[in-house]
Amino acid sequence: MTDQNRPATAGAPATAGASAGAPPAIPRRAWQALIVLLAGMCIALLDTTIVNVALPSIRTSIDASEATLSWIISGYALAFGLALIPAGRIGDRIGHKWVFFTGIALFTLASLACGLSQNDTQLVVSRVVQGLAGGMFVPAVTAYIQLLFPARSRGKAFAIMGAVIGVSSALGPVVGGLIIQAFGSEEGWRLVFGVNLPIGLATLIAAAVLLPSRRETDAVSSAVAGGAVKQAPAKQAPAAQRPATQSPAKQGMDWLGLVLISAGLVALLVPLIQGEDEGWPLWTFLTLGAGVLLLVAFGAWEVAYSKRGRVPLVPPRLFRHPAFTGGTILALVYFAAFTSIFFTISLLWQAGLGHTALESGIVSIPFAIGSIIGSSQSNRLSQRLGRTVLIIGTAAVTIGLAWVWIVLMVTAPIDLTNWMLIAPLFLAGLGNGLFIAPNAQFIVATVDRQDAGAASGVISAMQRVGSAVGIAVIGSVFFGSLVVSGGSPEDLANGFGASSAAAMGVSVAFSVLAFLLVFALPRRTSAPGGPGGGH
Repeated sequence: MTDQNRPATAGAPATAGASAGAPPAIPRRAWQALIVLLAGMCIALLDTTIVNVALPSIRTSIDASEATLSWIISGYALAFGLALIPAGRIGDRIGHKWVFFTGIALFTLASLACGLSQNDTQLVVSRVVQGLAGGMFVPAVTAYIQLLFPARSRGKAFAIMGAVIGVSSALGPVVGGLIIQAFGSEEGWRLVFGVNLPIGLATLIAAAVLLPSRRETDAVSSAVAGGAVKQAPAKQAPAAQRPATQSPAKQGMDWLGLVLISAGLVALLVPLIQGEDEGWPLWTFLTLGAGVLLLVAFGAWEVAYSKRGRVPLVPPRLFRHPAFTGGTILALVYFAAFTSIFFTISLLWQAGLGHTALESGIVSIPFAIGSIIGSSQSNRLSQRLGRTVLIIGTAAVTIGLAWVWIVLMVTAPIDLTNWMLIAPLFLAGLGNGLFIAPNAQFIVATVDRQDAGAASGVISAMQRVGSAVGIAVIGSVFFGSLVVSGGSPEDLANGFGASSAAAMGVSVAFSVLAFLLVFALPRRTSAPGGPGGGH
């Protein structure tokens, strides 16, 4: 976000006793704020994965349609992605504290509404609101890290954030499975959303007390940057590379751009999710065409809006860099590939094979462990190997998913066990960890330094949109190929096994495309200050 482009006031005193070349001291207030921010990040990520194991329970409890199951995941991801850029811009203008607070409050209330939902419509609407709320408060996490931590120590804060993301994502399916196991399918899935209530309330209180206001944030940022300048004046960037204090473009929110891109993406997703359920009537194809036209109109509007001297939602100049365009497509395709696999596995394991939600959650543990290990090494390896770490990561994900697909193809569904998936899911998780942390840094490195904040916002949004598209496409393939020929457990397993193999094949295709797109990125980047910040 544009916070990272706001210059700190030079001339603040350096930390007493700091030796030349030593990183400036990190204020205690920064660590306190980080704890609060990561609590919010935790529930946003926990809610992304915890719901997967609850889908079969939701399906039977409120007689949810197949399309509803896809909307529960993709509606959340799409709303999350669309809220990221405007929320970051608003936070830049009024301060991130109360944007974060409002997002957490809305997220907590939406979680309560999800748990109390009585039908498909109520649940999907509540999930969309939950996604919007998540997209509101998550930009504040990276913005505060950019503002409160000195550049040379920022990597440590981002590493902690990465660990929280990994652990939260890993805990989701297991926690969800434990809750449903303990309270049963009928009440368990509702309590899965209830997990957010105590965490959300505690985070609200802590945010009001511990998060610095905009004035306090500027003071801490100035003091930290002042110490850095005092210690290393010779390393000040050339004037041409330093962000300007005032942008010549007129400030303001590009609301029409937001409406156009939101309408275009929804128009594309609705037929992808509803089409199979309704037999692909004429309106689905007309809506797909309308979605394409709306996205074209969005592009034309952004160009016109930019020429008027305004700040567009997505600056067109970013796409003058072919590598950035390829990297943006990479972000969408990669997230479409990996976020959909546990949607497929969860439905197979519970609805098809009759396992419990807890057993379904346990299946994902090897992937989560691999992700944590990969993430812990990704920064060191990216500095040493450059783009090669992303090539290794996407290759490992592709091989791992292809291995899972082969297991589903050659094994009788009734004979499937979680032991058969441990190795391939661990390999895919390891690759995922190597890719997730450094990928934004490499994509942002393809644009000019002054566009780094806008580029980071676009990438984050495209990752969420990719998740939504992946679930829409995979859900359509999964349910479109689902045929159960009889009423026996073996017939049910065979039907779900075949549809799972078809859906996993699409995930593999997405991952292969992601592997090829990695080569569009630069071989190396400058030393990072954090995601989106190595510019």
